[in-house]
Amino acid sequence: MVQHNETMNNLITKAIHMTKKAHAPYSKYNVGAAVKVDEGEIIGGCNIENASYPLSICAERTALFRAIAQGYKNFVSMAIATETGGTPCGSCRQVIWELCGDIPIYICDMNGVVNETTSGMLLPDPFEAKDLK
Repeated sequence: MVQHNETMNNLITKAIHMTKKAHAPYSKYNVGAAVKVDEGEIIGGCNIENASYPLSICAERTALFRAIAQGYKNFVSMAIATETGGTPCGSCRQVIWELCGDIPIYICDMNGVVNETTSGMLLPDPFEAKDLK
């Protein structure tokens, strides 16, 4: 396991903790996420499933949308935790890129980091606002 400073450990711990708050009665696949904003706060999110599956929301988007709703706009890093160390879905990769740009992403299982990457590595050649012109 890679060693991290206290702030990074807090981010990872928050993501792992958020898996316990997940509402995943259908998939039984709990996901937690935590995003660090430039003001130093760490905002958590979890996946929330719905019987109408497309209405569900992933942990990564929950964390980011909660942060934005609280007035934060600048994101420093993100941690994502699952039992198996799974990576974000395509929709989350797009949202992370659009809202955060190229930030460090820490993919975790319940023991900590299993992969350190970036949002740019997760979504190479992203679609973004400049492509709308």
